[in-house]
Amino acid sequence: MLPKEQYETVRRRSEKICAPLKTEDYVVQPVVDVSPPKWHLGHTTWFFETFILLPNAKDYTVFDPQYNYVFNSYYESVGARVIRTNRGNLSRPAVEDIMRYRKYVDDAMMEFLEDELSPELQELFILGLNHEEQHQELLYTDIKYILGHNPLFPAYDIHHKDVPVVNNPGDPWLNIRAGMYDIGFAGDGFCFDNELGRHSVYLADYKISTTLVTNTEYLDFIQAGGYQDFRYWHAEGWDWVKNNQVSTPMYWYNIDGKWMHYTWQGLQPLMPDAPVTHVSYYEAAAYAAWKGQRLPTEFEWEVAAPQLSWGYRWEWCESAYLPYPGFAKAPGAIGEYNGKFMISQMVLRGGSEVTSPNHSRITYRNFFHPSLRWQFTGIRLAG
Repeated sequence: MLPKEQYETVRRRSEKICAPLKTEDYVVQPVVDVSPPKWHLGHTTWFFETFILLPNAKDYTVFDPQYNYVFNSYYESVGARVIRTNRGNLSRPAVEDIMRYRKYVDDAMMEFLEDELSPELQELFILGLNHEEQHQELLYTDIKYILGHNPLFPAYDIHHKDVPVVNNPGDPWLNIRAGMYDIGFAGDGFCFDNELGRHSVYLADYKISTTLVTNTEYLDFIQAGGYQDFRYWHAEGWDWVKNNQVSTPMYWYNIDGKWMHYTWQGLQPLMPDAPVTHVSYYEAAAYAAWKGQRLPTEFEWEVAAPQLSWGYRWEWCESAYLPYPGFAKAPGAIGEYNGKFMISQMVLRGGSEVTSPNHSRITYRNFFHPSLRWQFTGIRLAG
């Protein structure tokens, strides 16, 4: 696919995700981790304007000088910015202004892409596309949080169906022999810098589940008193349960004795065989302890992944998010992309039903704080 086609495909998908929304939905920010949909649309546009057009396109003029302050996310080297908690206070620029901004930058990018890109610009361009694809997944998860915490539980789109999960009908466990295994990205194609530094690790004998934990299986944990028994929880997780009065995964409700959950179609009966989702690392680890098992490390997951069905849920791993050997931050703002977050976070592997097409790979390292669960996070056991 030519660069112009790649660009148009990615950019149109972001707007398609937002198509079912009402104008009022674009502005809401219920919690700090959720950004208003219109901010995502503006920020991804700002990325192309700031890092590609402004330094490289002859005679390019920024759409609005104030937008650098509004749509910069965390790039300290690019200047001051609206703090994350205040994104929901931005009634202006209006949605229509942001759509004009997107068209302005898109038109400039299409003209810019008429010429062949240098290797350095090609690398930056591909990073920009992957950056927008990351925000497409965030758009889905943030939209679900916004609508799923509306007291009316409005549907996002009654025609939007969950991706069917294909479970392995064979042995429930995959056994992996002890040995040295290579970890990390290798070969051609795009990857993020946190996947680089391919290296060998030694793994002892282990087994890993060929299926994800289902809603029914997780419901057994709830009904067995799992949220009331400190023995299964990390100390920090137990404090999190008590301080936040957590007793179910996010979006679960027991209404008149019937289990319901919020879905793209609104509030629906709990789907028993679907993989449990919207659980924190604390909950995943507690469930594993209750079952007498554990979570896989990210290295165990990567080695086993070619023999597993994956990509339906981001799977919590028993691995802190740390740099691979030889990791080095790139100079300038792009170097702030991953390295600055390598503390106090846990790794997730796989992908989810809302991950953009062709954006998943076995070496992909996602990461979140252990308390977060608004993403499509799930559980795979190991032992």
